[in-house]
Amino acid sequence: MTGGPVILPGAVFGVVGALAAFPLRLAAREVERRHAELRRGVTRRTTHVVFGRALLAKAGLTKTGDAEIERRAKAERAAGRELISENGFLRLLGLMKAPEASSLSRQSLVEQSRLAGDDLDMLSLFDAFEHDAEPYSFRDFILAKKYAGLIASGASWGAIARSVHRSGPVASLTAKSLNLGSQHGRPDAIYLDEGRSELDGQLLFDLGSPSSGMFGDDTLEELFAEAEAAEEEGRHDDAAALYQRCLSIDPKDAIAAFNRANCLRGTGRVAEAAHDYARAIKLDPGFVEAWFNLAGLMSDEGKLASARRHLQKAIALDKAYADPVFNLARLELDAGNLAEARRLWTRYLELDAESEWARLAQKGIQFVDLHMARTAG
Repeated sequence: MTGGPVILPGAVFGVVGALAAFPLRLAAREVERRHAELRRGVTRRTTHVVFGRALLAKAGLTKTGDAEIERRAKAERAAGRELISENGFLRLLGLMKAPEASSLSRQSLVEQSRLAGDDLDMLSLFDAFEHDAEPYSFRDFILAKKYAGLIASGASWGAIARSVHRSGPVASLTAKSLNLGSQHGRPDAIYLDEGRSELDGQLLFDLGSPSSGMFGDDTLEELFAEAEAAEEEGRHDDAAALYQRCLSIDPKDAIAAFNRANCLRGTGRVAEAAHDYARAIKLDPGFVEAWFNLAGLMSDEGKLASARRHLQKAIALDKAYADPVFNLARLELDAGNLAEARRLWTRYLELDAESEWARLAQKGIQFVDLHMARTAG
């Protein structure tokens, strides 16, 4: 494979879902060579989010799976992170050849193909086009028109995205007819019409699990996904055990240590949770959420001096992170340091002026001002 890597030093890549075409450990090695970082999952330091295509297979098993992917993508965009498809990621690393030059903008493609912008974005994110982002090619325009027709017939972007990688290179679909398979009793299946009468003109084009990739199944990625699912379902003991298995395979995974600490905290295993928060911090000293959560644990245990230090560290690492500012203000108030509490709450309101926590910060400032006025009087 050839191509020019365009990794910026200091970039932090987070992966959501397992990669279908390339093991994460090899991608991590390539990213590190270019002075950037790659992590499973997303933290506040994450600048780029890679959506693994294996995520689609899991989403296809539930009614709300595709909607959850959409929600996650919108949330990551809103947080200012750049979203990247698997192919886009490999091209960025110089491990996959870029397609031929193109000139169609996203807006032009939407207007000319009549494919909704949101559907275009999601299909691009899961490599249903020759290009993963603008500028798009003429072949992408043809595909967009075909996808728009399928969606008008009742298909979802998710069904299309799960289909396209089952038939070889995506660009090859431009010369083929795509049809929704509802007439065959499978409303989520899409069929290829290649004019082969012996098969009644139809070849199955969809369903089945995605390819395991050129390097085979990656047990670690499956374990991590299973651990995340258990954590999301509130099965904290199971999730902690699964994250521990991940750490036994990859002892340098700071996010697995952090997630395990959260699960242990959820089951009341405080000492073990503190150990894993500290482990996450040792592996990644800039892991601001680990500093913040460890501070919360210390505060719950009445170790206020330690909690204060950890909150101050979190604030120093990420000056736009509002939560540690609020918690430190509350800690200073409880300690009787009213002026410092007021200063911190004022700072919090600069970061968050709209939420319920902002209203609590305003009340905190009012309380301090009233107390100081009474004392002065």
